[in-house]
Amino acid sequence: MKPAAPKLREHLGRLFPDHRVIAIEPLGPDPGGDGSSAKAAGYGEPVKIVLATPAGERRELVWRVAGANEFGHDRRADRAAVTLLAFDDFPRIPQHVHALDVGAVRASGELASLRDYGELYLITSYARGTLYADELRRIAKAGATERDAAHVDALARYLAELHVPVTAPAAYRRAIRDLVGSGEGIYGIVDGYPAAVPGAPPDRLAAIERSCAEWRWRLREHDGRLARTHGDFHPFNVLFDGDRLALLDASRGACGDPADDITAMAINYLLFALDAPRGWHHLGPLWHRFWAACVRERPDPSLLCVAPPFLAWRALVVCNPRFYPSLGGPARSALLGLVEGALAARRFDPAWADELFV
Repeated sequence: MKPAAPKLREHLGRLFPDHRVIAIEPLGPDPGGDGSSAKAAGYGEPVKIVLATPAGERRELVWRVAGANEFGHDRRADRAAVTLLAFDDFPRIPQHVHALDVGAVRASGELASLRDYGELYLITSYARGTLYADELRRIAKAGATERDAAHVDALARYLAELHVPVTAPAAYRRAIRDLVGSGEGIYGIVDGYPAAVPGAPPDRLAAIERSCAEWRWRLREHDGRLARTHGDFHPFNVLFDGDRLALLDASRGACGDPADDITAMAINYLLFALDAPRGWHHLGPLWHRFWAACVRERPDPSLLCVAPPFLAWRALVVCNPRFYPSLGGPARSALLGLVEGALAARRFDPAWADELFV
C-alpha cells in the first residue's frame, strides 16, 4: 500500500478530526549520509506526515510499515511482531518518540487500529480423530497391529508429498538459524531447563549447544534441501480418524529442511518406548520402519548426514522437564547420549537407538 493512499488519509481523519493532511513525504534511512558511512537501507520505509488545524497548529507524525527482508523479517508474522513490540516498547523509554497508534492494513486498504487490544487470537476448524500420541502409548504397552504399521507408512507418504522443494536460499539460512538460535530452537529450549536436571547438567547442555553452533555453519550452504515443511511434526499434532490423517499447528514459516519433520516425529518412538517395560520391543520395529519408509517414499541421500542437529533439538525438547516432567534421569541421559554421538560422528544411524534398550 502506498503511504499517500486515500485510506491512510481517512484513518488520520478519524484519529485527528480537527486536523487536515497538508504533506506526506518519504523519509530515507540516512538523509544526510555521504561516502562510506551512508546507510543504504533500514527496516522499513517511514513517511513523514504533516497535519494542521484551521488555526494553523501543526502536528508532525511518522507512518511506518515494516519491510520484508532476510534479517528475520521475511514472514508477515515477523513484521507484525516487530510492529507490536515497538508499540509496547516506545513508551518505556524516556524522551523517546511517542507511539500513537498500531494496526493492520485490511485487504480493502482500510486501516484497522489495534491500539486498544491485547493478545491476538486464532480460530481454526476442528479435526476429529485420535492423537497419534495415544496410539504410541497403546503400542508401547500392548504391541502394534497391522493398522499401526500402515499408519507409519502413511506418515512417511504424507511427508514425501509435503516436502515439495522450494528455492529460497535466505529462507534455508533462516531455518537453520532458527534451529539453533531462536527462542523455540536449541538455545531457547536449553534456557528453559531448570538449574539441576538429572541427566542434563549445565555443562552437558553447553557442550551440545557448542556442537550445534558448529553444525549451523556446516548446514547453512545446503539451501538445495529447502522444502515445504510442517515445522512441528510430532504425535500431539497428528491425528488419525480411521486411516485419514489430519494435522495441527504448522509453524516456523512452513519452510525448512525435511530432516526437521522426520526427526520431530522419530524421537517420539524413543520417548514412548522409555515409558513402558517392553516399549522398545513394540515400538522399535516402528522406529526402523518409519526411517526406512521416509527414505523409500522420498529418496534423500543426505538425510542421515544432516539429521544430527535436528535430532538434538527434538531430544532437548523431550528431555526438558518443562515439557515432560516425568522422564527419569537415566532415560534423559540416554537420549542426550544418542544425539551427542550423532553430533560428533557428523551423521546418524537409526540402528544406534537399539543400543539404548539393550
